[in-house]
Amino acid sequence: MSKVAVAMYLTLDGVMENPAWTAPYFDEEVSYFQQEVMYDCDALLLGRVTYQAFAAAWPAMPDAPGADRMNSLLKFMASITLTATAWNATLLRGDVPAAVRQLKQQPHQNLLVYDSGRLVRTLMQHNLIDEYRLMVHPLVLGNGQQLFTQGIAATLQLQEARPTGSGVLLLTYHPQRTKAE
Repeated sequence: MSKVAVAMYLTLDGVMENPAWTAPYFDEEVSYFQQEVMYDCDALLLGRVTYQAFAAAWPAMPDAPGADRMNSLLKFMASITLTATAWNATLLRGDVPAAVRQLKQQPHQNLLVYDSGRLVRTLMQHNLIDEYRLMVHPLVLGNGQQLFTQGIAATLQLQEARPTGSGVLLLTYHPQRTKAE
């Protein structure tokens, strides 16, 4: 069975929205962590907003670190409003949790969810996330869309914690599942 991993930039107060605030903290250690995340997956799983932003930006940056990998990966995009995709993407419509369960049944189909907060929360509600790769920045914004919101609960087990020279915590968690899950 394949796995679903989430990679997310967060502030100390859990904000994930508009991560332009990450720029002052981006260093070699964060870059290496991002490369690890990218090369551990076989395809991307994205929400519509993230997909549209990435599809507009990445093809225009062919010399950026990781651009070859990002542009060549298969992509699955969850949307209730779009009817067509480009950029090597397949549209997931309807019952997204069922579609993701089916994708997880495919061998060698590890999926990486970047950003896509609404999609992550949906996957959390259905116990479909196998790993969280969080980049927690030493910053409190006080407002903005948060990853973990009311009604979303999970017990996570820390697998790895690495502080960077810029103060970012690179955290890897696995959900603790009950035997019934």
